[in-house]
Formats: sequence, C-alpha cells, structure tokens
Amino acid sequence: MKELLKKYKHAWILSYLLIYLGWFTYLEKTVTNRFHVVHMAVDDYIPFIEYFIVPYLLWFLYVAVAVVYFFFTNVSDYYKLCCVLFVGMTLFLVISTVYPNGHYLRPSVFKNDSIFTTLVQWLYSADTSTNLFPSIHVYNSLAVHMAVSRSVKLRRYKWIQAGSGLLMISIVLSTMFLKQHSVFDVITAFLLAAVMYVLVYVRELQQQPKKVYRRELQKT
Repeated sequence: MKELLKKYKHAWILSYLLIYLGWFTYLEKTVTNRFHVVHMAVDDYIPFIEYFIVPYLLWFLYVAVAVVYFFFTNVSDYYKLCCVLFVGMTLFLVISTVYPNGHYLRPSVFKNDSIFTTLVQWLYSADTSTNLFPSIHVYNSLAVHMAVSRSVKLRRYKWIQAGSGLLMISIVLSTMFLKQHSVFDVITAFLLAAVMYVLVYVRELQQQPKKVYRRELQKT
C-alpha cells in the first residue's frame, strides 16, 4: 500500500475538485435571477442546433480521459494539464462570485421533438443559464488539446492529434449552437487559455535550451 501511495502521490491535486464542485454548486443555487446579462449582437444570428448536444456531452469524457491518461503515463504533463485546468476554473469561480452573470439566449420552445432535444431539455434543467464566463466547456477543451498537442508521446499519433482538435472545435461550437454560452464567453475562454499556454508551455520551451546547456556543463 505504501508503494502504491508513493507511486500515485500526484493524485493529491485532484482534491481541488471538491473545492470547485462545492463552490460551483453554491453559485448555481444563489445566482438565479439577479445577475448581469452577458450578450453580444452576434449571439442573435447564431441558430439553435440540437445535434450539438453530442459533442457538448462528450466534453465530460474528453477532459476525464485526458486527466486519467496523463496521470498514469506522464506526471509532468499531468501536472501541467491540471495547472492550466484548475487555474482557469478558479478564475471562473472568482469572476462568477464578484460579478454574477447570466443570459437569456435559450429557446423557449423546440421546433423538433427528438432524442437530441430531449437531451437538451435535460441539460437545461440540470444546468442554469448563469455563471458563464469564461466558458469552462471551451476553456477546458482548449486546455486538454494543448496538453495533447504538447505531449511528446502523443505527437507520434497524428490521428489522436487530429481527433482531439476536431472534438475540441466541435465542443467550442456546441456551447454557442446550444445557446449555453454567448460568444463573449467563448472569446474570454480563448484569451485566458492563451495566457495560460504562454505561462505553462511557452516558458518551458524557452527554458529548455538552458537546461540542455546545464546538462552539457555537468558532463564536462
């Protein structure tokens, strides 16, 4: 048991999810009808397409599989992914707390009656149209794809890289076509993801030549 705990001691960081879920649940219950409305003119031109519920729900699997994969295969990549995910998620909670926000983009009726609209209705009943930006669906999808793209091992598998990119794009689009988020939420998610990419991945690339130089000095 001691060896197992030592081998997987990096699991400790996942305890953050308890904080996130508790805080998010509190916001969902308290931010209901008094909030700042998030809206951009372009939102009114985006149609509602129920089929996007499929990639929207695949997001849960996409993020979970990525975290589990790196947990067991590469601790360094795992920590980087968790860092990007959890910093963004924390900023989202802080923003939602100090600036309660929501929207009125959801359709009141559905033109079609299908399994897809049924799933959308379930989604709407389970998830309020508040606490929106930056969109965690968008931000976390970008974070996962960044981790997949920067993984030395996964770079060998072009189909994984391409599949991750397509799924990421589909999830981003789903947030708008399902009227879950405003374009503003998507833009802010991209901006935050770009900042985190520079801080976590670009800085590491800049430091690599120095690390190689130090190793060469040690050899001599």
